[in-house]
Amino acid sequence: MPRGNPSPKLAITVDPDVHAQVVAAAAAEGVSVSAWMTAAARRVLLVRDGLAAVADWEAEQGPLTDQELAAARRRVSGGQAERKSA
Repeated sequence: MPRGNPSPKLAITVDPDVHAQVVAAAAAEGVSVSAWMTAAARRVLLVRDGLAAVADWEAEQGPLTDQELAAARRRVSGGQAERKSA
């Protein structure tokens, strides 16, 4: 009988080019494919939750203004968008 709390397993199928990129990315980061896929899924879920929160906020407060969107883009890009256009 397994000890602790074993992680559930998923069997997935991906396109060959995606497979090669995932394997390469995991190797470059020095982690297993499972760890890399878990981190990638966490990032996607976090983004999805963030977008849902923005949608909820906009439903209550109204759409974000162009100025608010521009400020958000600057914050997310860490100023990279400004540096690219300069």
